[in-house]
Order: sequence, then structure tokens, then C-alpha cells
Amino acid sequence: MYDHDVIIIGGGVSGCAAARELSRYKVDVCVLEKEEDVCCGTSKANSGIVHAGYDAPAGSLKAEMNLRGNEMMERLSEELDIPFIRNGSLVLCMNEKDMSKLEALYDRGIANGVKGLQILDKEAVLKKEPNVSKDVYAALYAPTGGIVCPFELNIALAENACMNGVRFHFQTEVQKIERQEEGYKLSTDKGDFSARYVVNAAGVYADQFHNMVSADKIHITARRGDYCLLDKSAGNHVRSTIFTLPGEFGKGILAAPTAHGNLILGPTAIDIEDKEGTNTTRDGLSQVLDKAGMSVSNLPMRQVITSFAGLRAHEDGEEFIIEEVSDAPGFIDCAGIESPGLTSAPAIGRRIAGILKERMGLIEKEDFIPTRKGILKPETLTREERARLIRENPAYGNIICRCEMITEGEIIDAIRRPLGARSLDGVKRRTRAGMGRCQSGFCSPRTMEILAREWKVDVREITKSGKASFIVTGTNKDIF
Repeated sequence: MYDHDVIIIGGGVSGCAAARELSRYKVDVCVLEKEEDVCCGTSKANSGIVHAGYDAPAGSLKAEMNLRGNEMMERLSEELDIPFIRNGSLVLCMNEKDMSKLEALYDRGIANGVKGLQILDKEAVLKKEPNVSKDVYAALYAPTGGIVCPFELNIALAENACMNGVRFHFQTEVQKIERQEEGYKLSTDKGDFSARYVVNAAGVYADQFHNMVSADKIHITARRGDYCLLDKSAGNHVRSTIFTLPGEFGKGILAAPTAHGNLILGPTAIDIEDKEGTNTTRDGLSQVLDKAGMSVSNLPMRQVITSFAGLRAHEDGEEFIIEEVSDAPGFIDCAGIESPGLTSAPAIGRRIAGILKERMGLIEKEDFIPTRKGILKPETLTREERARLIRENPAYGNIICRCEMITEGEIIDAIRRPLGARSLDGVKRRTRAGMGRCQSGFCSPRTMEILAREWKVDVREITKSGKASFIVTGTNKDIF
């Protein structure tokens, strides 16, 4: 007898997409996540780009998942009530001798089925994006490129899965996997779990779990990407996502508006051994600023409000691995999910559910709920509607985060909804409280008070991001 039919390791965007797709069926699913929330690994430190699909080699799984995920994103954003914008993308070619590379990218995109691709000359590029470098020679334009909020996508998938019966176990780190007669036992720091089927969506750690059950080993390198985020006052500097021609380590440094109106620059591509090494470096950030400045002119660098780094799960074969492991029946890999992983997530989730549907003979539910309503944003209401809301619930008239104009009502909603926020970062990812110019400098104490009140704990128990990331360690009287 097993605890669950399916256990998913990892609460990132791929794991949560798989959870949501599986929640369509009559099957017992749980997600094990070592952090205190979903979207705490690769998925949180992400540029939010929905790639058109011209990068991956024709016939590759990356190309297939990219194109399908892109096509699914619009409907998914409507069902899950998250922001998604088809702003288009440009790949810049800076001189005539590189035109063959740009044309090869165009040909690959056509082979992959990307719609609407065009090669624009210098005049057309500058007309579309006046702040692109005047040294541009030509560009590949993809109208199907877009931007999404990576936090909201990941959280919305998880919430919808939870609404449909998937159970989430946070701060539960898988330490060992053992094959049983017809399934697997997973030993964690919170006890043992068992299931007939396991989905390995563990990001940079997916190779470790794969190698526990299979003789055919894989290897994943943590590839660090440094980013700079600029204030919303810089958000209109470019309207499209601006890429340079891809190199050995990926698509290079991009400049793009975000779904919430900021401007993002990055990422670098630096291979490291530390799978928790998300610290930025001076050299990494210098690369971002220098290379972004080569493709986009007059970047308002005084408007940088924060920098951060994330890790991509680069598998040695440079391909997504989404399949049942040949010598480990019932163990489904979702490994090597680097860019375009965010774009591909909806299709990845559907592929994993399809594998398990076939293996398990799954039957669809009659009562599956495909929609989820996001946190109410008073800024989207008319003046009359907002006044009525505040009369009914005065918390929506109490501004907590002045930079982003986030109210107490929104923060309470973020805490009380399915898989509610338990930390400052959890509130930040759900509401954007703390994501503005002051980067939580003013709103964090008030947000902590709301968290403590809602969870009925002492404010000293509130963390930045779970585990031991405590913010308040005592009182003045304790120290002086």
C-alpha cells in the first residue's frame, strides 16, 4: 500500500504545471518541496520571457515544447487570471558578416513552425524600437514572443492544482529514493513518503534523484544568470524583447519590459559547482550592464532598483529530458529544464500527465475546476468600484507598500488563499509588496505585522523566505 499514486518532487513551474494537469484526473497526487513555498528555485529568478521558438534545433523536444507552450500561454493566462503580453521579440544582428547566422535562425524558426517571422532591415528595426543601438544592421522579428510574470504563473498553477485536490508538503526535503516492488519510497527530513509513480521535477538537483534509481546516469550543471531590474520609469525604454544573436552559452544578454512595467536586463551564463550559488558578482553584473548597453542605447542605469541571480539546470546533452526512465519503471524525469523552460511549462505539464495517463489508465474528473481568480487589484477598478470596495472592506483603503501601491486587503488575500504566503518573499511574489524602488525598506515591518496577525504567531517567527531567515531576533531591551 502506497501513500499516494504520484509524488512530484519540486514546486517550480514544471512541477506545478504537471500537478495542475494531473489534477484533471482521478488520481492521488502530492508535491514535495524543500523550500517554504512554490517558486523558490530556478522559477523565481527568471526573465519572464515567453520565447517564440526559433532557438532550439528543429526536431528537438525543446523546440516542440517551446512552440506548444507558447501557443497554450494565452488561454492559460485567461484561465488562471495572470498577466501575459505578446510584445514580440527582436534578435539583433550588428554587422553584415553575421547575416548568415540571423538567416539560419530564421530558417530554424520556420522549420519549428514559428508563425510570422520576418527579417527587418536597419530602418525598420529603428522605427519599431528607436532606442536600439544605431549600429544595428538587421534583426529577426518574432511577433509571437511575449512576457509573463514567472511568479504569478508558478503560483497560479500551484493554487489551481491545490483547488483540484493536489496536496503540497513544504519544507520537506527528499534525501533518498529507494525502489520498492511496484513503486518508490522517498525518505525526507519530515519522514517517509511512498508512491507507485514519481515525477522528478527537481531543477538543478534532478540529476541526483535520477541517479539514485537509474544505472544510466545524467549530469546537470548549475548555470548562473545575473540580472538587473530597473524601475518602472524605465519600463518603456524598449517595447519588444531585445536579444542578441545566440552564442555558445545561450541567447546572450537581453533587455525587455516585464509584465508589470519594469525593465529587466540579463542574464549572464556562468557555470558553477554550487547548486545553491545564487549570489550576484561584480563581474557578472558588469557583464550585464556592458553587453546590454551594446544592443540598447541610453539605458537609464541610474534607475536600477535591484540585482539578483538564478540558476538554470543545464544538462550535458543540452536537451529536455521528459520521459519514463528506461530502467526505473514508474519514475518520470522532468530534467534539464533550462530556457525555454518557462515558456514550455504548460506543454511539459501536459506531456507528463499524458505519460502517466497512458501508464495508469487515468480517468478524467467530472468536477475539475480549470479557472482560478487572482488577487484583486484595486488599481484595475473604477473610482466608484474602488470606493465601494473600501466601504465594504476598509483594508483595501490602507496602503502598505507605497512604491507599488499595495493595500492591506491584497496582502490578507495573499495569506488566506490556497497555499497562502507565510513569509515576506511569499507576500512579495503574490502581491509585489516590496518590489518597488525601496525594495521593502519601508513596507516590510507592516507586512510582517500582518503576517504575524494572520498566522497568529509572534512577529519574531516571521521569515524572509522560510527556514532560518528570521528578520527580528530580539528587542532593544534584550540587547542594551
